[in-house]
Order: sequence, then structure tokens, then C-alpha cells
Amino acid sequence: MSNLNVLDITAVAWLLLCWVGYTVYSEKSAPAGNLVGVMHRRRVDWMMRMLERENRMVDLQIINSALNNATFFASTTILILAGLFAIVASPEKVIAIVSDLPFAAKATPVIWELKVVLMMLIFAHGFFKFAWAMRQFNYCSLLVGAAPINAEPVERYRNYAVSAALVASLAAKHFNHGMRSYYFGMAALSWFIHPVALIPAVLIVVLVLYRREFRSRTLKAIVSCEARE
Repeated sequence: MSNLNVLDITAVAWLLLCWVGYTVYSEKSAPAGNLVGVMHRRRVDWMMRMLERENRMVDLQIINSALNNATFFASTTILILAGLFAIVASPEKVIAIVSDLPFAAKATPVIWELKVVLMMLIFAHGFFKFAWAMRQFNYCSLLVGAAPINAEPVERYRNYAVSAALVASLAAKHFNHGMRSYYFGMAALSWFIHPVALIPAVLIVVLVLYRREFRSRTLKAIVSCEARE
């Protein structure tokens, strides 16, 4: 395509490689104890406690809170996509603004449209992840509603609690994937300035995600809660 050079292709390939690679690494490491894995164990504990309660309003409020977050981001993502469609329709002014930035690479209208299309694909991916998370949170609330009342002994119904916790964790996983669309979408913005800028921007995003999921104080606090039980 016009003016699409090796540097542009390399930068986009780096973005996709880091995104997919980090996702695979994070999910394979979850059982060993990253934030996703630790939170799944806490969800199992939550569902076990839920079985002991006759009034499940607190449990439904927790699910509704997560559902509202997913709904908010799904709605916001639609607005972002609408804005990107508007940019595709009239790119001239935006191209002129970006061209005035220091170190900005010259971009033809075709290359500019490809950059906007990449952003649209990233946020479309995020929308579908948020929408699926919303449905899964709804399914989780139904499982809470269908759970046995005052289950005795609780261990007899452990499989039910584990399954309900798995649905909640799957919903959280897809919400997390949607959030990563925002992280990598922010990195992809640097491509509008220069393809070289995209490479360190993606690396910074991966490092931020890694620290938060594997080395954060939040993870240490949650693990500490497990150790004290």
C-alpha cells in the first residue's frame, strides 16, 4: 500500500505480538498466583459463603457493581468508535494537526485511514469483550439466585460454588481483556506520530500490565489475606 513501509509493518506486528503474547503468558501463569488466579480462589470462597446465607442481596450487589462497570465501558467504547468513524469521514484537519507535532512522520490519507482502522479494530475487540462480560455477570447473578438455601453441609455443594465462581471469573477475564484494549489502544496512538514511537509505547504498556498483575501491592495484600486464614 502507498507509503506503508517495513517500519510500519514491524511496529504493528510488535503491537500484536506483545498483546497476544502477554495475554497467553498471563493466563498460563494464573494458577501459579498472579492477580487473576488469586482472585479466582477468592471467588470460590465468596460462593462458599454465599451458600451459607439465606439473604443473597449482598452477593447480588457485588455482581451488579461489576456489571455496571462492564456496561459503562461498553457504552464508552461505542462512543470512541463513533468518534473514530467521524475521523475517517473527514481526516484532513486531523492530519494537519498531527503533522505539526514534533517528530511526526508524514502520512498519506491511505496510511492515515489504516491507522484509524487499527484503532477501530482494537476498540471493537474491547466492545465485544465488555458485552460478553456483561452477559456472563448476568448468568452469575442467576446462579446466585438458583443456589440452594442454607446448604448443609456446605461442602456437599462445593461443586456448585466452584462452577458459579468460574462463571464470575470468566466474566472478570473478559472484562480484563476489554480493559487491555484500552491500554494497547493508548499505545497504538503513538503510531499516529511515528512508527518508531509505537515500539517503546507497547513495551511500556506490557511492563505496566505485568507489574499490576504480578508485582503489585494489591496482589501482595490479597495473598496476605489468604495466608492469615
